[in-house]
Amino acid sequence: MTSAPITPGTSVTDRLVASNEAYAKTFTDPGMDARPVQKVAVVACMDARIDLHAALGLELGDCHTIRNAGGVVTDDVIRSLTISQRALGTRSVVLIHHTNCGLESLTEDFRQDLEREVGQRPSWAVESFTDAEQDVRQSMQRVRTSPFLVEANDVRGFVFDVHTGLLREVDPAPAA
Repeated sequence: MTSAPITPGTSVTDRLVASNEAYAKTFTDPGMDARPVQKVAVVACMDARIDLHAALGLELGDCHTIRNAGGVVTDDVIRSLTISQRALGTRSVVLIHHTNCGLESLTEDFRQDLEREVGQRPSWAVESFTDAEQDVRQSMQRVRTSPFLVEANDVRGFVFDVHTGLLREVDPAPAA
């Protein structure tokens, strides 16, 4: 599927809406509910270079996809996973960080800069990291120890290589 043509004076949102109108003309209701067929929730970075469904061989309806900056497990991700598991039947959790992540170049100073600029300190943490594998381990631990999740045994973490497209599984125990 291609995007609507770019014309002078058209906003990105206008192009997206035009693309949706074209999509809707041939859309047919797949007749499925919100329960993922594969019973899996995927938590990943919002990085635009990662086409999660293509990279994982997933189709519409196969999974719940939860994305944020860094793919880190925050309180809001736990909220989404809890709803995914308790209300919609998912049982597996796949965590995906990636190489060359923008969060590797940020620090918590970002919050202080924002506070100086806008006069209010953000209530959220940046969750920056310098080691993607270690952050995947931390995210796995956050999922496994959450009291709200009913299924924490099938939690696996990976680092996606943005240059090769390959996933590298992260051992939950740090290297000795």
